Amino acid sequence: MNTHDFWYDLPERLIAQTPLQQRDTSRLLVLDKQSGAVEHKHFYDILDYLQPGDCLVMNDSRVLPARILGHRPTGGAVEVLLLRDLGNKRWECLCKPGRKMTVGSEAVFGNGELKCVVRDVKEDGNRIVEFDFEGIFLEVLERLGKMPLPPYIKAELADQERYQTVYSKEVGSAAAPTAGLHFTTELLDKIREKGIATAFVTLHVGLGTFRPVKAEKITDHHMHSELCMISQETADILNETKKNGGRIICVGTTSCRTLESLVNEDGSFSAGSKWTEIFIYPGYEFKAMQGLITNFHLPESTLVMLVSAFAGREKVLNAYRQAVEEEYRFFSFGDAMLIL
Repeated sequence: MNTHDFWYDLPERLIAQTPLQQRDTSRLLVLDKQSGAVEHKHFYDILDYLQPGDCLVMNDSRVLPARILGHRPTGGAVEVLLLRDLGNKRWECLCKPGRKMTVGSEAVFGNGELKCVVRDVKEDGNRIVEFDFEGIFLEVLERLGKMPLPPYIKAELADQERYQTVYSKEVGSAAAPTAGLHFTTELLDKIREKGIATAFVTLHVGLGTFRPVKAEKITDHHMHSELCMISQETADILNETKKNGGRIICVGTTSCRTLESLVNEDGSFSAGSKWTEIFIYPGYEFKAMQGLITNFHLPESTLVMLVSAFAGREKVLNAYRQAVEEEYRFFSFGDAMLIL
């Protein structure tokens, strides 16, 4: 199967640049994965498709304000994007301009409360950067950092919380688990009142989520590694849901990848964590998930491949074509799909 098999044509004007004022008023395309039938709704209508005994699984990872703007001692502008915490004040980062940020190069951020020096340059061009600061790094970042919005979003974000889910808790992602952006606390309350369980997993989204698939054959693509975790509380809720015949519905591809990475051979769940490189594409047999809430993804991306594995490539691409015709909003700040 080739990467180009997952192409669809998307007018640039349909790429959402800003979030809607009210999270749950986004549109919702409902896809029946058996028949391929499509319905057009709003996100708040999702309550009609969830049944008592079901369980919604959400990724509670919180986006790090990981984009920091500063300058070199010579005055030249520098942008550093934090990718992975290596401990001892060292991070793996992307740096711009890369040619200026060689080993030993320094940069200053804010009024000097944060400084850094490049300690190493990796083969892939990422930098190992050591920071110097007083106090708690996350608090410094909250003051100085900006949200690392995807490259297709050109507009500045007025409210940084709009790139966080209302239930985000565990700081560590380089990008938001965007399917969850549609939920409000009020909608979640209604869902729980209907007898639908909610459970949380954690997968810290890496920057690789934006990297295009460059291999011609999808089997030649290597996934980036991401840390994912299931707590004992969540494992118990999932096991209870399965025992009682309820459906496990993942909110987002990150929740799906977490469950499919950590599910036991017999389909049960235990508390655990791992670095996952799971790559889900058509032919994959799902062991954990019966339903998926997701946004619309980039053409030829691993995320379109995952959704196609769950609902069938032709059905998914047909749904995407209808979404384009109906002028849905696409990608991170766009509309949503429910696949059951």
